[in-house]
Amino acid sequence: MPAPVIDFADIRRAHERLAGHVLDTPCLASKTLSDITGAQVFLKFENLQFTASFKERGALNKLLTLDDAARARGVIAVSAGNHAQGVAYHAQRLGVKAVIVMPEHTPSVKVERTRAFGAEVVLHGEVFDDAKEHGLALAASRGLTLIHPYDDADVMAGQGTIAIEMLRAQPDIEVLIVAIGGGGLISGIATAAQSVKPGIDVIGAQTERFPSMYNVIKGQSRECGVSTIADGVAVKAAGELTRRVVRERVADILLVDEGHIERAILLLLEVEKTVVEGAGALGLAALLQYGEGFAGRKVGIVLTGGNIDPLMLAAIIQRGMVRSGRLARIRVELRDIPGVLADATAIIARMSANIEEVHHQRAFTTLPVQSAAVDFVIQTRDARHIDEVIAALDAAGFHAERHS
Repeated sequence: MPAPVIDFADIRRAHERLAGHVLDTPCLASKTLSDITGAQVFLKFENLQFTASFKERGALNKLLTLDDAARARGVIAVSAGNHAQGVAYHAQRLGVKAVIVMPEHTPSVKVERTRAFGAEVVLHGEVFDDAKEHGLALAASRGLTLIHPYDDADVMAGQGTIAIEMLRAQPDIEVLIVAIGGGGLISGIATAAQSVKPGIDVIGAQTERFPSMYNVIKGQSRECGVSTIADGVAVKAAGELTRRVVRERVADILLVDEGHIERAILLLLEVEKTVVEGAGALGLAALLQYGEGFAGRKVGIVLTGGNIDPLMLAAIIQRGMVRSGRLARIRVELRDIPGVLADATAIIARMSANIEEVHHQRAFTTLPVQSAAVDFVIQTRDARHIDEVIAALDAAGFHAERHS
């Protein structure tokens, strides 16, 4: 039999190296999310790390294993953002030159934070795999040591320290749901968790738009998409080393759709008052989408990162408000004469709905002359409140309907 990629001794040593350099982040029960999902939910807040991501664990562990000659030459990393920040930050702390290659469309918040840590940032390619090819070429031409974001035993061992902390804080956890991109996080966590607590289940959560590890393990050939809200796990090719660990230790991989990821981000913001990025919400999104399979179980979830673009977060909040009925657009037909618009707005106000926007349309409509269609964007309590506003407008002689 081939030697294991990593074992628990590797992870214990990594845990000792990292002590005092990364946070032992909280792992706390969430009563509200437990009530919503039907499982007993425990959240590991890795979004509270200094770089707002678990990735700095593996990055630092790898940096600390390099010899003096490798440190003097410098390192290079290829990353959609979080691994980049982890490498850049800890390389700066250790006095090691770092070059970071990122896909061209990496969220600006991640690019700027990486540059702020003193790294040379190179933007190249549409997705991670394009950047990876360029990064390998740069590593060879400049003599830099590549710090791979997932397909490296030292990186996996660093990520596995999360499981040690989770099970020390919450020893009753029965199943862990772990996000998968290239597989480094779940490989480390599965190895550590099953050593600390034999019999614990480890389930992978992967976005359905980038099902690379799912394809490998399930023997499928689903195509990868162009983009995903979970950009941190937008990996087209699973790791060669990580797939060996996943095949041996991970019970199942669940594919998660974009809508559930958005819902998970919003729930964590509203319920836990914590900001996560798309990849950071994958574990909770899987629990929301496949809740019946986890009902009544003690489920541990890693909130892997919080580096989300503010504009994307704002869009998710608005979309979530629309889905929940707290933001709606209604179209009202009215006579285009003085005072009628004021009458309609007064009815909406009387129904305790707040008007955000008004779009008054005269020309681009099939209504008769001296009639107008007015679109109101309103804040409401819920879907029933929207129906009550529409009913009140109808009762006053206005024709009103919900407009998508």
